[in-house]
Amino acid sequence: MNAFERHYRLGELADLWGAGRETLRKLFMNEPDVVKINLGRKKKHMTYLIPASTAERVHKRLSTGKGA
Repeated sequence: MNAFERHYRLGELADLWGAGRETLRKLFMNEPDVVKINLGRKKKHMTYLIPASTAERVHKRLSTGKGA
């Protein structure tokens, strides 16, 4: 991961992939290199910043059927 590479928010990836935000949150919550910013006490106040390289890795893993 490069600190200056493009980072996506869950909503952006949801639009690009045609998936739900909650589905993507579950997919990325334990992925390394995902930046999580807690803006409150509840999960819904957590902002996820997903590096493009991590998004590509997860997308490839899902499209090849090698687990979630």
